Amino acid sequence: MNNQIQRLKVLGAGIFSLLLVLGVARFSYTPLLPLMQEQAGLGVAAAGWLAAINYAGYLSGALIASLISDLVLKDRLFRIGMVVAILSTLMMGLSNDVTVWAISRFLAGLSSAAGMLLGTGLILHWLIRHNHRSELGIHFAGIGLGIAGCATFVAVLSQWLDWREQWFAFTALGCLFLIPALGWLPPPDTSGLTSTGQKMQDRPPSPLYLRIFMAAYFCAGIGYVVSATFIVAIVNKLPGLAGQGNLVFLAIGLGAAPACINWDFIARRTGDLNALILAAILQIVGILLPVLIGGLTAALFGALLFGGTFIGMVSLVLTMAGRYYPTRPAKMMGKMTLSYGAAQILGPAVTGTLATHFGSYNAGLYFAAAVMAIGTVLLLVLKVVERRDAMRLAV
Repeated sequence: MNNQIQRLKVLGAGIFSLLLVLGVARFSYTPLLPLMQEQAGLGVAAAGWLAAINYAGYLSGALIASLISDLVLKDRLFRIGMVVAILSTLMMGLSNDVTVWAISRFLAGLSSAAGMLLGTGLILHWLIRHNHRSELGIHFAGIGLGIAGCATFVAVLSQWLDWREQWFAFTALGCLFLIPALGWLPPPDTSGLTSTGQKMQDRPPSPLYLRIFMAAYFCAGIGYVVSATFIVAIVNKLPGLAGQGNLVFLAIGLGAAPACINWDFIARRTGDLNALILAAILQIVGILLPVLIGGLTAALFGALLFGGTFIGMVSLVLTMAGRYYPTRPAKMMGKMTLSYGAAQILGPAVTGTLATHFGSYNAGLYFAAAVMAIGTVLLLVLKVVERRDAMRLAV
């Protein structure tokens, strides 16, 4: 019983760390952006640059995570990252200077990587070491809760607080999340053995498998970032849907909150790769629904599908990475995230160019869906490579 309580506390630490680094430090910028443009004079170009700088911070953190093998150092950097998340949020409210905001967004990106990669790796290492299922669905519920929570928080607080006071309110909320995020995660065990004395061994995939996997995950990154970046603007410009964009953003968060747990159950039945292929197909449907059918119902259903699949794919991929490298899970997680992150820089740039050329963001959604289709084909190829690798090991 004590082991189960400890498991829930460790997973709880993960949820609160993701609420802090993503809900508070990172995604709060999206619903607060219109207020900052209206009240703090933030220009459209500067707003885009701040988002890009946030991605740069996240990618820098992913690169650091991919280079570190020392568990104790990972634990230390994770804990520093949690504090940095709060400081970066506080900085946003302390200044009107775009340079200060840029530094804040870079630090917020770094802290996101600490929570998403180092924290996730430490939690997966703990689960494997204590002979629990190596599944991260409960842990990753923190992302969906963070998106839905910050959208709700801003919608409620905007009645009373200006943009600056809301950043301070988010800082206070972050301080509350910090307590379980740090207190419930025990320091890592570096013995390399499970609690029953079995040796934890890495079983890395073949180089070909890893290259195709990274390419498929790059495609998933394009599919994610185009909708995640432009969905509010896209929905607001659809006929009869002006002002409904934030409602759709909330629906993405609500779709994402239970999704990872659901995908854990699906993967148990179908296998990880089959679950990834199913999630990719459903995500393509979610991306295209707002433009193919139109209307609020289609936009909301598309948002629920999108939220329920993009985060499921992230959870499944990072879980698989951790299973290949149980002694140093953040190493492969970092490499996969660099691939996903590169897509997050390229995707918005291509979509912006297409929107300028065609006069609407719809072309960007078709582009994202087409790239996701290529990613789905790569996942099918991966199944063939997996079978080939298994036959080679059996010989």
